[in-house]
Amino acid sequence: MPGQNGERFHAATSLADAIAALADRGSAGAALAGATWIMRAPLRHERRDLSYVAISRIDELRRLDILDREISIGACVTHAEVARSLGALPECRALAQAAANSANPAVRNVATIGGNLCASAFAAADLVPALLCLDAELEIEGAKGSERMTVKRFLEVRTDIEPDRLVRRVIVPRTTRRSVHIRLPLRKAGDYPVAIVSLAATLNPAGVVESARVAVGSVEPVARRWEQLETNLVGQSLDPRRATEQAERFCADFLGREGVEAPGWYRVKVLPSLVRRAVLALQEQS
Repeated sequence: MPGQNGERFHAATSLADAIAALADRGSAGAALAGATWIMRAPLRHERRDLSYVAISRIDELRRLDILDREISIGACVTHAEVARSLGALPECRALAQAAANSANPAVRNVATIGGNLCASAFAAADLVPALLCLDAELEIEGAKGSERMTVKRFLEVRTDIEPDRLVRRVIVPRTTRRSVHIRLPLRKAGDYPVAIVSLAATLNPAGVVESARVAVGSVEPVARRWEQLETNLVGQSLDPRRATEQAERFCADFLGREGVEAPGWYRVKVLPSLVRRAVLALQEQS
């Protein structure tokens, strides 16, 4: 139902205003930023009687700050802005690539990082696996205060978060890692990728992997880390052939989702080749 004054659309002027408006609407309210996902709700046969709270003009949600130890990205920063701001940072290359190649230019100019994270029914979200491999965290703001959680945890609870809480910012730690984002699109089916592999790794001077994060998106309904593969990359040289062999060994860990653009088995089948491309791309960064 709409807010107490009957309005079906409210343009919030501050974070506090947005939270109050969402609390007033309860389960009938929804935050609105770029609207690239919400505008297609009728095609997904989702409810159309929501009362929207626009948050895209709230200054603190549009800030992107590159600090010494972390990068803070407001929930309403667009994909295009993420790509422009982080493209020159080697440790954040996965996120910059994800933002620069998602969807199409028109969508990238309005779609937000917060929206990409909150679209729980959007399995092919590019930014989510990139943030997982970078050990990103989120700050959630609500009427009762703020809470910080990992992206992994957020993906587990996002459908159960109270109506008066929203993502305030994304926090990406700065480290000496390298990272890369590899996606496989089928243009004839649109801009959504069939499968995504995001990889981040820290190497010692001898080229041996000291830490690794591998995240897979679009293969299953929700993006997740590939922990078996991560464990087998650590302590070894970054070798594309060996990484591909290990990916083939552990592919059974995934159950591919069926979709109009690709069957589930194909999404899983292409993962080793995407891992190979990711490792080659990391080698080129050296």
